[in-house]
Amino acid sequence: MRNVIDSIYEYVNPNKALSREVARLRLGMAKNISNSGYDESGASKRKHSMRGWKADSRSPQKDIDINLNTLRKRSRSLYMSAPLATSAIKTNRTNVVGSGLILKPVIDYNYLGMSHEEADELKKSIIREWKIWAESKFCDNNRQNDFYELQQIALISWLMNGDGLGLLRYSSEKRSYMPYQLRIKLIENDKLTSPKQATEDYVDMNLKAENGNRIINGIEIDEHGQVIAYWISNNYLSDYDSMTKNDWTRIEAYGEKTGNPNVIHVFDAERCEQYRGVPFLAPVIETIKQLTRYTDAEIMAAVINGMFTVFVKTVDGGDNIDFEGVSDEEEETDNSQEDDNNLQLGNGLINYLKPGESIEVADSKRPNSNFDGFVSSLTKYIGAALEIPPELLLKSFTASYSASRGALLEAWKGFRMRRVWFANDFCKPIYEVWFSEAVSKGRIKAPGFFDDPLVKKAYCGSEWVGPAPGQLDPVKEVNAAVTRMNNGLSTHETEAAEINGTNFDNNVEQLKIENQKLSDTKVKEDSNEEN
Repeated sequence: MRNVIDSIYEYVNPNKALSREVARLRLGMAKNISNSGYDESGASKRKHSMRGWKADSRSPQKDIDINLNTLRKRSRSLYMSAPLATSAIKTNRTNVVGSGLILKPVIDYNYLGMSHEEADELKKSIIREWKIWAESKFCDNNRQNDFYELQQIALISWLMNGDGLGLLRYSSEKRSYMPYQLRIKLIENDKLTSPKQATEDYVDMNLKAENGNRIINGIEIDEHGQVIAYWISNNYLSDYDSMTKNDWTRIEAYGEKTGNPNVIHVFDAERCEQYRGVPFLAPVIETIKQLTRYTDAEIMAAVINGMFTVFVKTVDGGDNIDFEGVSDEEEETDNSQEDDNNLQLGNGLINYLKPGESIEVADSKRPNSNFDGFVSSLTKYIGAALEIPPELLLKSFTASYSASRGALLEAWKGFRMRRVWFANDFCKPIYEVWFSEAVSKGRIKAPGFFDDPLVKKAYCGSEWVGPAPGQLDPVKEVNAAVTRMNNGLSTHETEAAEINGTNFDNNVEQLKIENQKLSDTKVKEDSNEEN
């Protein structure tokens, strides 16, 4: 902005006036450059609020893998001791897989040149064979769980630890009641470590395999970054008292001839070139821990405030009366270790003071009227990061129908997304490997299965059906489903799965049986009335 001095210079010394104008323009340009873009907001280094923020970010291996062991331990600790953390993981388990995702074969019968009827018969045959293996504990390498229970364990492992790991093995045992030899061995990601790793806390990011490949936290990759093999330890590195020496087994990621996976690795990648997963609770570990400490403190304060304790002052130092209050049956007392200076609070407890002594008890003002509001606010904060509304975290639906339904709809966006991820990374690969064995043994007829990848894909198509979202108002939601079907916006199959998680074809078959029974009963009743 020009001023009186500029006008004087312009009249007396034009050269000086010109230099002042040029300097003013340069200064304006410099300010515009330094204050451009995010420099005025998130990237500012001049604002007082940003000066103490020394943010640093490196490769996924430096940011994640080095800290993975600590994150995993803290996540497990919260799952075992913090109710809100337990709820977050189990709510996902219950809604993503529930009692287990159910196979629905999807055969591309048009490409295979089959009729619809032939495809239906093949689907029924596949489901019968699948049940032999999936509903048996022999599908589990440890013979403890069937396939649906293995899903639950794998999902919880993924959420709690960051990775869900399963090894696909073939048993050498042949049994008449189990025609399939495929076995699933679930392992915790603690055992996925680099060979010769001395402790669980030390992670070597530059370890080289004998073939020249790089090994990152138990995962071997080639020069292009492709996963080649997994290194599995026989022990937990944290078990320092193990009786066996630590040893590692190299398992190739895929079979060289079949291309089938040998290792199932389920994790949610957040960054490019990330090879290990992060625990689901990682973003809120500190917040949940602090909230748990606060909750524990409030509970203890309320317990202390609820105790009735009497303090008796003695004037002449006489003997104490024998009666010492009402004791808790669960509490054990050791009179041999009484301490005159040890005053206690308890249920109906009486303490005797020495002559001249007095007691002052601070008023804790418990219960705290602000406790519920504070916890609810933090629960919303935590739920937003985990994509779980507070209504589901706390299992408390006290708002209106619209608000509660909105919370459920928002939560189910995340549940469905994780269900698709889990089905694609766990269920489908295992199903395709099982299908290959079934075809190779001649138990399922699939001409051309091993000759053409397109034919194999056409046979191995599948959908995995899980628990439905549930209904807050069944009448409204069923009427809405009927309206969608009548207007061509949905199908009977989709609505059956959404409303109660059933299969439409199975419903139709069952209805045929039930309607026939009702019809037979009606005929008998009419016949009896006539007689």
